[in-house]
Amino acid sequence: MAPHTAHGTKGTLVAEKKESLLGGFKAFLMRGNVIDLAVAVVIGAAFTNIVNSVVKGIINPLVGAFGTKDLEGYSSCLKDPCKVVNGEMQGIQIQWGLVLSAVLSFLITAAVVYFLMVLPMAKILAKRAAHDKAKESVEETLEISELEVLKEIRDHLVAQRGPSTGSTAGSGAGGGTHSTS
Repeated sequence: MAPHTAHGTKGTLVAEKKESLLGGFKAFLMRGNVIDLAVAVVIGAAFTNIVNSVVKGIINPLVGAFGTKDLEGYSSCLKDPCKVVNGEMQGIQIQWGLVLSAVLSFLITAAVVYFLMVLPMAKILAKRAAHDKAKESVEETLEISELEVLKEIRDHLVAQRGPSTGSTAGSGAGGGTHSTS
């Protein structure tokens, strides 16, 4: 019976460990930054498709209109001849048009991200920082002003009470002295 209890305890520990693993995984998935990252990846993939379509559908044909063929069609041959024979390329071909097209896609993506996302966000953050700094200086000024007003009130009360307190203290002291004499 004791071995069965030990096995039952071991089974419970395994179940608890699985439960804690699943709970930890669920907590990981429910954190906001994981969901934000997933959304960013999906939107980034969709945005990449848009940029690639613009490059392939508009920019490459425009280059082809000024050149002799579509941008991706430009290539050079390192080892002659660069011909397709029986479905295989003969020679060593460098497809620099394809690379240039990819570079253009990257530059367009980087420009859009910078000008439509990074730059506006930097301006917003700079305005927020300036606003927070101005707010802090106003609060410091108010604190200093309040402190100055309180000091002036104290000084004014001391000035009003000072002579009367001094004469009262003198009278009390004189009266006390007077009665002892």
